[in-house]
Order: sequence, then C-alpha cells, then structure tokens
Amino acid sequence: MFQALLRVPFVSFMGGGGHVTPTALNETAIPAYVLEYAPLVWLHSQELYGPSGLEQQLLYTTPMVDWKPVHELSSPLTLDNLDSLNDLGNTSVFLTSSEGADANPQPEWFKGIHQDGKPNTADPITSYIVLVDHDDGQLDAFYFYFFAYNQGNTVFEMELGDHIGDWEHNMIRFSDGDPQAIWYSQHARGQAFTYEATEKKDKRPIAYAANGTHAVYSMTGKHDHSIPNLNLPFGFVVDYTDKGRLWDPLSSAYAYHYDAGNQTFQPYDASYPVNWLNFNGQWGDDAIPGGPGLFGQAKFAAGPNGPKFKHLVRTEVCPSKPCQVLGHRIWGDEEAVAPGTHGSS
Repeated sequence: MFQALLRVPFVSFMGGGGHVTPTALNETAIPAYVLEYAPLVWLHSQELYGPSGLEQQLLYTTPMVDWKPVHELSSPLTLDNLDSLNDLGNTSVFLTSSEGADANPQPEWFKGIHQDGKPNTADPITSYIVLVDHDDGQLDAFYFYFFAYNQGNTVFEMELGDHIGDWEHNMIRFSDGDPQAIWYSQHARGQAFTYEATEKKDKRPIAYAANGTHAVYSMTGKHDHSIPNLNLPFGFVVDYTDKGRLWDPLSSAYAYHYDAGNQTFQPYDASYPVNWLNFNGQWGDDAIPGGPGLFGQAKFAAGPNGPKFKHLVRTEVCPSKPCQVLGHRIWGDEEAVAPGTHGSS
C-alpha cells in the first residue's frame, strides 16, 4: 500500500471529545416543511459502502499535507475544532487513512456504520441539512449525505475514481414552504427535476444512491455520466441504482442555517457541532502519485472537500447555468445489475 511504503507513523484522533445526545430535529426551530419533504434514499442492493459518520472519519485518519502529518494540531481533533487545520495547510490538508485507498483487504470502517440497518450508537450522525434563505419567500434546503469510501465506476475492467470520503446531496428549492424543484448531485454535476416529476413516498421525494459511487438519481436503472449533465441508460461510465435498502437520512442528521452575507453557519441546536463546516481541507486521502489509471483518469483519486464548497448560494436550483429543470423522468430499469453482481439484466 502506498502509505505503508512511506513509513509515516499513523496518529489517530478521537472525534467529539465525549458524546452528547443531539436534540431531535423536530424539537428545533427548523421549518417543519424542510423535514416534511426531506428526501428518502434507496441504497443499492449490492452496496458495500454505506452511510458513515464524520467523527468516525476523524478517528481513522490523520491530517496530512504532501503525505506528511500536520504538526501543532489540537488534541483531540474534533468536529468542534477541525477548522483549526485551515491555519496549518488550508485546502492542502487531506484527512488521510492509515490503510490507504488501495488497501487490500479493506478495513471495516470503509463500509460505514449502517450495514445492519442500525446506526452505530457511538457516531450516529450521517447526514447534514443546510438551509439558505433568500429572504423573498424562497429557501434552499441542502440534504448532505456522507460515506467513508467511494468505489468508482468500472471501465474496461478497471475501477476509476476510488477515493476515501464521499459527499453527495439533494437540494430542494421551496417557495413559501412549497417544494418547487429538487437537485440530484452526480459526480460534481447532476440533474434537476420539478417536485411534481419526482417519485415520492407520501410527500417525500425519492433518491437512488448509485452502487459504490453514491451519486443520487431520480430513478432506478443504468446511468451513463460520461457526457456532463446528460443521463443516458447506456454508455462507458455507468452508475447502477435499484431498490435495495431504504434509508431515511432524517434518522441521523444535524441541521444548520447558512448566512450567505456573513458566510457563516449556525446550528439549529447547541448540541450540533458547527466548526467542521468551515474546514477547507479534503475529507480523504490525496490522489496516489503515479498510481494506475486509464484515459487520464486515476484509479485512486483524491478525497472531496465539504459542503461549503457545493455552491450553497445559487440563482437557480442547479449550481451552474444553463439550468434545465426537467418536468418528467424518462426511463427506469428495476432489473439493472452492476458488473460483478448477480441478477437478471
């Protein structure tokens, strides 16, 4: 493994500094409609890497710059002081695992904390709501989902884009409390649909997290994403979604308000840690230098940055223009099966 070759000593930091039971979302001042219309997420039936907690990520990683441990750290490193790393490397800091993205066999913590359908009581929070109020009756609710590991797509028998740490999200735009449109993040891009066009369980829109990559889609089936912002049922770089296990992100969530003018985050309850949202670094290992790849794409990519970098302030429901909000879903394939899995096709 790459990091083993570096012979860098591994230092772990316990997150949290003692756990306090967080206040339930419905006991805070968060608008009720934000919870009423929150997405439900279908995880793939073959998913190995489930939702995970940020404190767990701190437990199993060491902050590094250029593959060297950062010194002068706060100890223990927690979600309350993670932003102190901004003065010790800023965006060059990577929360680096001891095992490496190329670990074989992989450690159990890569697989998240929901494999048995129950949260790990030591670190139950795996999703994060961020609200941005436009002060004109319009409010954007971001629903962020975190995973400890991203398994990339297989192209010509090689996985591309494996990395430690993975952030995905939906965003719902509300007008006077009514949902108007929803954004589905997919590999730094995505798709937007009207609320009416989405599949729902009661009032809650459905998202499908792709096997391994966790990109979120509006339907089951195959999803080629080789062409930016175009979702096709065939191609070379394909995600797979199905109805494996239904996950309710509200069962394990913190909530925050983002003040765009001051660029600050405020928690909806004092029990929700907030300073981690200001962390400018990356939530996983750096890309392995000289590692394997194909067509200029690395097998082992760098970990992602966090929610503050996901275009929280938007004119449209999409993070960039042009923005096409689709009024219908085009296809679905309940029987799509990812390569290497078993089932009908």
